[in-house]
This record gives sequence, structure tokens and C-alpha cells, in this order.
Amino acid sequence: MQVENIETRAFGGEHLEGAVHLSREAGWPHRLEDWQVVLGVSQGVVALDETGKVVGTTLMTPYGDDCATINMVIVDAGLRGRGVGRRLMDEALDLGGARPFRLIATADGLPLYEKLGFRETGRVFQHQGMVGEVTAPAHVEAATAADLADITAIDRDAFGADRSSLIAKLAEIGKFAVIRRDDRITGFACIRAFGRGEVVGPVAATTIEDAKALVAYFMSSRTGAFLRVDTGNAALATWLSEYSLAHVGGGVAMARPAPTRALTSTFTTFALANQALG
Repeated sequence: MQVENIETRAFGGEHLEGAVHLSREAGWPHRLEDWQVVLGVSQGVVALDETGKVVGTTLMTPYGDDCATINMVIVDAGLRGRGVGRRLMDEALDLGGARPFRLIATADGLPLYEKLGFRETGRVFQHQGMVGEVTAPAHVEAATAADLADITAIDRDAFGADRSSLIAKLAEIGKFAVIRRDDRITGFACIRAFGRGEVVGPVAATTIEDAKALVAYFMSSRTGAFLRVDTGNAALATWLSEYSLAHVGGGVAMARPAPTRALTSTFTTFALANQALG
């Protein structure tokens, strides 16, 4: 495959089937529906060979003017290390403009992202497996439509950016659970169909115990089902392993520019929407 024959175009719906094929070749679990979710809140770029086959992808998900995430960066195995990934990244960064950027790097992508000015901010642990028996926590309940504004506000505090479009999409395709204290929501979690089964995330709470309870709420009704959780919290990662969700991989959380100070917030994001969306 000749690099000089590769062209890049704006990522449109007509490229989704090719993107699914590319991600499956890379060993990623994303279904067509998962790609549609990410593309629905993103802008992106595809690389096409001379036959029109999708041989590279990247998406830029803007969260207002606060920041953007770079995700779904995939290059055909026969083209890796030949500048295609750099072209895709340059164009995705151009789409994001002056926003600060975040991403989750794989080992393969780490050298490129460092060259582009990204710096490590943490680690992400991917846990998944068949759910074992978990007792339902008494203080967690299903969210209602009236809770969405409060959930969005908590997510903004925890994530440090306005993700109202993403939260609205997750409410459309998934389910939320919340913890209430004194008639106030003090934590939430979301579950939705993804890959081989379902994924829990984002999860935002004020304490690790509340985060565990929010995840346990969904696990308690899914004994024997396949579940995935992506977390940057080592304590939650250890707990997930104890409850049958094995550590199977992860990535390096990175940002550009590197944060100059720690985010000051009441809530903590204990689990990501997934490694693509943050």
C-alpha cells in the first residue's frame, strides 16, 4: 500500500462500515452502534486508500470551548509508522482549534502523542468479564428524567468541562442511577450497551465507597452478563478485580497542554464513559 496514494477526508456516515472493519482488525470491540454514538458527538477525519477503503480514523469530541478529546485513532497495520497517524492527528487537532486536548494513549500511540506535546496525567485500567453475584446497595436508585440537569452539573464539576451533549446522548441510549442524600444527588453512574455486552461509565461521586455502590447497583442485576468498566482510580480497579471483572489492559491518560494545577472540584470521575469518550 503506497502512502502517497492515501487521502484524508472529513469523517461522515458513509465511512462507518469501513471504520467498524478497521477497528475489528485492530482487535477493538466497537460495534457499528458504538461508532455511531461517538461520531454523533464528534468531528473526525478518515484516511482512504486508492480504492476508497478506510485505512485510518481519528475523532475529535468537543466539550464546549472547555476542552476536546481525541479518540478512535486507528491506522491499518500495513501503514503504521509511515506518517498516516501523524496526518490524522494533525487534522484532528486543527478541528479542535485552541481547546485544550485530552486522550487515552495505547502503547503504540504514546511516542506520537508525546511528539505532539501531550503529557501523561494518569493511568486508565480496563476491567471486564462476566459479572459474579453482587448484593444490591440499598441507597442507590434509578434516575428519572428530572435528574438529568443535576447529573449534567455533577459531571461538569467532576470532568472539568461541559459535556451536556454527551450526557443527553447517554440518557437517550442508556440508563442512569443516582445516590440521593437530603433530597440532593451526590453521585451518579451510567450503563449502556457497548462491545461484547455493556459498559458502566461515567461514574461520578464524592467518595470511593459511593462509586463502588453505584457500580454495584448495575452489577447486582446482571449476574453472568458481560460488563466493562474503565477507571483511573486504583482503589476502584482493585475492587472490580475482587468482584470478577479482571484487569485486561488500559492506557495512559494524556493532556495538551499539560495541566498547570490540579482540578478543584467536589466530585471525582471514578469511571470513564469509556476510553474513547473520557
